[in-house]
Amino acid sequence: MTLIGMLHHRADPNKVKKAYAYAAVAKAEGVDFFYFTPGKVNIKKHKILGKVYENGQWIEKEFPFPDVIYNASYSSSEKAEKIIDYLFDRIPFTSHSIGNKMSVYNRISRAKKFKQYLIPFHKLTDIQTFLNMIHQYKKVIIKPMSGHQGSGVVLIEKNGTNRYKMNDAEVISSFNEKQVLDWISQKIQDEDYLVQQFITSQTKSGHVFDFRLHVQKDGKGKWVITSIYPRIGRLGTITSNMGSGGYSTYLDIFLKQEFGDSWYDIQRYLEEFAIKFSNHFDSLYEDELDELGIDVGLDENQKLWLFEVNWRPGPPNIYSVELDVAKNTILYAKYLADRNKN
Repeated sequence: MTLIGMLHHRADPNKVKKAYAYAAVAKAEGVDFFYFTPGKVNIKKHKILGKVYENGQWIEKEFPFPDVIYNASYSSSEKAEKIIDYLFDRIPFTSHSIGNKMSVYNRISRAKKFKQYLIPFHKLTDIQTFLNMIHQYKKVIIKPMSGHQGSGVVLIEKNGTNRYKMNDAEVISSFNEKQVLDWISQKIQDEDYLVQQFITSQTKSGHVFDFRLHVQKDGKGKWVITSIYPRIGRLGTITSNMGSGGYSTYLDIFLKQEFGDSWYDIQRYLEEFAIKFSNHFDSLYEDELDELGIDVGLDENQKLWLFEVNWRPGPPNIYSVELDVAKNTILYAKYLADRNKN
């Protein structure tokens, strides 16, 4: 029987919501499953003190090294990193990092096949880079290279010869050019930033929106769509991220409301893009990928733009897809284990 180990930095699986879902799905699919942290790995004996869910609670037991590891979180220390590296060299891991925003953009750009969907942006290394972008596009987004959930995103719009309008966390301000350039100079000293063309992806009522295409590998190692859903920002915001007050609804309801008779064609377009892009993007990496959250927008001409590609995306709270996510992960882990044995 296949043995799957779920590797996490938290010692208590009760504090990791999805741990129970994975344990339940593993049981239903007929595979053995346990939860563990790097500190419980005995390298000399090739044993792990893990936790298994039995009779309504997590019980600690000793396990051999698993056939495959679902690496569900980051390493919390240098010591943990060394243990993870040791395991990685000997056991298949399900999940592999895709890199930061800039490396992902460059990778897609170099491959060319999906370059047409990329929004022009540059690493914000100096003032001239900003001036070139704002001169060309009039509206630009500045965001942290390592940001998440829409945090730190600022919209800057050229407003006349020497005036700029800035939307920073819904605070609208007007500045002259010197003030804006001073602000940018300070920002790029503190953190790595990107400057990007602003793409208008708005509902009829003026709310910004995008689509999250959540895809995973299944039990045959093929990409499947777990869910596609719209994310709608509060009026006045520049990001649709649910972590900053955005909300969601069912895809078909949203598409019918916003696109009328074209709704089904757009749904099929999103579905087709999700699978084709995932197959292509996966081929750009040496280590196989297992799960992606692809964020795309549609402009006023219904042209699709690729906003971002996320590793380890989380499902939205309003959907009951936790078990779907867990099922795909467990079946893919079993597929990896079987393939490795063969």
